[in-house]
Amino acid sequence: MSPESSKGSHAMKSEDSPEQTSPDAPKRQGSRRSRRRSRTADAPALGPLGMLRWAWTQLTKMNTALFLLLLLAVAAVPGSIFPQNIQDPGKVQTYLEAHPTWGPIADKLQLFDVFSSVWFSAIYLLLFISLIGCVLPRAVKHAKDWRAKPPRTPRNLTRLPQHRTLTIPADSVRTADGAPLDPQTAVRTAQRILRRRRYRTDLRLDGPAPSVGAERGMVRELGNLLFHAALIGVLVGMAIGSLFGYSGQKIVVKGESFVNTLVSYDTFTPGTDFDADRLRPFSLTLDDFHVSFDRQQGSPTYAQPLDFTADVSVKDDADSKARKETLKVNQPLSVDGTRVYLSGNGYAPIVKVTDGDGKVAYEGPVVSLATDKTYTSSTVLKVPDARPDQLGFVGMFLPSAVIQDGQSPYSADPSLSNPALVLSSYSGDLGLDGGTPQNVYVLDTSSLHELNSMRNKNGIVLTEQNPKAELPEGKGSIELEGVSRYVGLDIHYDPGKPVVLVSFLLAFAGLVVSLFVARRRAWVTARATRLADGSDAVVVEYGLLARGEDPRIGAEADRLTQLFAKEWGLEFSEA
Repeated sequence: MSPESSKGSHAMKSEDSPEQTSPDAPKRQGSRRSRRRSRTADAPALGPLGMLRWAWTQLTKMNTALFLLLLLAVAAVPGSIFPQNIQDPGKVQTYLEAHPTWGPIADKLQLFDVFSSVWFSAIYLLLFISLIGCVLPRAVKHAKDWRAKPPRTPRNLTRLPQHRTLTIPADSVRTADGAPLDPQTAVRTAQRILRRRRYRTDLRLDGPAPSVGAERGMVRELGNLLFHAALIGVLVGMAIGSLFGYSGQKIVVKGESFVNTLVSYDTFTPGTDFDADRLRPFSLTLDDFHVSFDRQQGSPTYAQPLDFTADVSVKDDADSKARKETLKVNQPLSVDGTRVYLSGNGYAPIVKVTDGDGKVAYEGPVVSLATDKTYTSSTVLKVPDARPDQLGFVGMFLPSAVIQDGQSPYSADPSLSNPALVLSSYSGDLGLDGGTPQNVYVLDTSSLHELNSMRNKNGIVLTEQNPKAELPEGKGSIELEGVSRYVGLDIHYDPGKPVVLVSFLLAFAGLVVSLFVARRRAWVTARATRLADGSDAVVVEYGLLARGEDPRIGAEADRLTQLFAKEWGLEFSEA
């Protein structure tokens, strides 16, 4: 070790070792700490405006936008776990009754109204603002970059990831006027070749060596901006649908009609800014309904439905002529922008109820909800017009009934081969006169008087052979007059759906462009030189630089080499 290096080593040890610290070291350390505290104390506070700028900067970062997008997806998960009021309020009420402790807490957390909750809306709005804050500044910068010239030529092209050099004998290539090749002509030729490769170029003849700067793939950033702008479009479309759209459900029995008015819906969920005047004035009539079942013996899906088809007559308005349409599962019907979906079906036994005064209190179909694959259907009938007491019936409808002594009746097949209506009857106050809303498919028997029931082995069993039964205590009678079919319809109107569709297509196109278009820069310089044999030559040097990941930049450099070699009559081998 040299004396200088030894001295330096000794000095380093003396400074760092605690054993050799001078007595003045504590004072120096204390002065350093005081200076640091002074500098910290003198640092200006951000203030309200500075805090707002800092918050806006953080919100408009791309990382924040991606985090909010992920958070929005996570926030939507409870919407698929918990029943939603917008879809089925009855299931929400059932969940609350089944979970008396957790249910009210979940309700306060708005887990039954996820997509209209305060916290979901906050994430939605923050994502919307963040995307706008990301896209606009980048769009402005990209517009400036598009108008700007390619970057200046680097002094040392050998530092670029792809670098090539060609030496061209001057006498081997002649210009248009017959003169030998010179550097200016060489870079002009390179510029022409680069333009054919869809580079935008800038010829630079001043300076120590003529050069040309080139750049391609500007649409890559344009695709990226298009993708993020399309995400904003998706959010806008969803907001339009949430504000001005609506959805509803309706059960239509064969032969009956549905008119698109507010009072015709069984359940209706309007948008935040819904106006009843926006309802399209169409109507449809269920002409017929067909179900095909699997009848292949030995099939594991035997007796299961294979296809549902509803024949309907549609009128666009009251004055238009009816047209025949077919409604199938996953094949909705579109009427003036409103989509009608086939969501369910079942049997509706037609019954006639005569009260104790001998008057017909009810006559018509009773919609029964299927509970299993054989279409065993829950049946509830409320007759508030019966006199002297209101009547209620609860039981089940069996399409292919099997009734045996000592066994509960059941349906052996979903087809209508032996229909039977098994009921228990009640009398008393149904609670409908008070105006309290009730579930039409649920009968509260706690305050009613039981007339007969299957539990007491005196229940009502109505079949084609025995279609009528008298009620005890002179309360009247009930008669099975036939069986009809019904369909469940989901009606949706979403004015934001076209915006979402177009935005999605644009987002996909932008994503494809941003993934498959490479942004590259290229520079070509030329200088005159003299070869060892004394002849003149032109050295063409060029390099390429990728903006981001580009595994194909080497192939692009080889391709340019081939084009240059072909242009100047040089031999080139990829090997």
